[in-house]
Amino acid sequence: MRLLHTSDWHLGQHFMGKTRQAEHQALIDWLLDTVASQAVDAVLIAGDIFDTGTPPSYARELYNQLVERLHDAKVRLILLGGNHDSVAVLGESKNLLARLGTLVVPGAAEPAAHVHVLPRRDGTLGAVIGAVPYLRPRDLISSEAGQSAEDKQRSLRDALREHYAAVNAACEAKISELGQPLPRILTGHLTTVGASTSDSVREIYVGSLDAFPTADFPPADYIALGHIHRPQRVGGHEHIRYSGSPIPLSFDEAAQSKEMLLIDLDPGGLQAVTALPVPRFQPLIALRSNLADLPAAIGKAAAEGSRDTPAWLEITLVEDDYLADLPARVQAVCEGWPVEVLRLRRTRASAARIDSVAQETLDELSPDDVFARRLTLETLDDAQQQALKMRHDQILHTITAPDANAGD
Repeated sequence: MRLLHTSDWHLGQHFMGKTRQAEHQALIDWLLDTVASQAVDAVLIAGDIFDTGTPPSYARELYNQLVERLHDAKVRLILLGGNHDSVAVLGESKNLLARLGTLVVPGAAEPAAHVHVLPRRDGTLGAVIGAVPYLRPRDLISSEAGQSAEDKQRSLRDALREHYAAVNAACEAKISELGQPLPRILTGHLTTVGASTSDSVREIYVGSLDAFPTADFPPADYIALGHIHRPQRVGGHEHIRYSGSPIPLSFDEAAQSKEMLLIDLDPGGLQAVTALPVPRFQPLIALRSNLADLPAAIGKAAAEGSRDTPAWLEITLVEDDYLADLPARVQAVCEGWPVEVLRLRRTRASAARIDSVAQETLDELSPDDVFARRLTLETLDDAQQQALKMRHDQILHTITAPDANAGD
């Protein structure tokens, strides 16, 4: 069985006034070439398929195109709901998409309902998967009066561990029912202990549970995770992996190598994990310079762009933050180069902060962007900033969760 593991596509992302549509279209084209050249049996997207619970129409078109093209290629597609996805939006078409060979798992279900058999391209049985999506607090526990934060965290961890154990047991029962040895795959969209995050990852799991201990996962041949955008092994385990996002979703991911994971399994278990580098379809570059050295830095960055696809830049200026006309000076330096400055920063907290040029307006920013920029104006240590960010993310998620008041 050959599985291609990816996650966190964030179709429809609005990035500082820029659409990622062209990048995602190029990504789908690359993916189809890859599944053909690598003889992939199934593709798994482990959550955050869309960037919001109400994706724009072009994002839905890309989603449908992915389903259709993989169906034509006779490749099974597994789509898991993430914390950015709406259970209702993913669920509305799951029965229809099942007719096209696509398994959609929008949200939590009874353990046995998460278990599915994955065929190879030739129709023979390839693996059994316990397809667990992002799990919301109400999926796992009921609140109890008088519980402390520690009690809630303990209850969530216990409930999540029990849910995974039940799904794993259902996988074992399915394999026994089939009467032949098959590898077991488990999935998740969550933060685990020791995972390294980036600015574009919302630092929440469920309620007050910061991270799920790796040791609490049941034994499986491969555990495919989403939510963290940096590709990595978890806890040093070869079989527990984040694939990371296939495109950089924030400037602090600009220097990361993006990849998808090619997973080879047979009845004996995991045989190989091969990282497949994903091309960079849109140059995204974070620069740190002073004004004197900026022309050379811009020239180097411009080499990665073109007239049709200019490089998107975040520029952090050092030493010159006292100048009042920095945006004009920076724009003058960039004139004639195939670059666009999406964010301009100064380094000293004592100076007025300039976070963006290019005529950026408030309606082009997400709530996360606005909060992050407001936070930079405060003199707080790292622990205080992290605590405030976690509270902001929890409140924002409670308010904006697409199914918060829908009862889905």
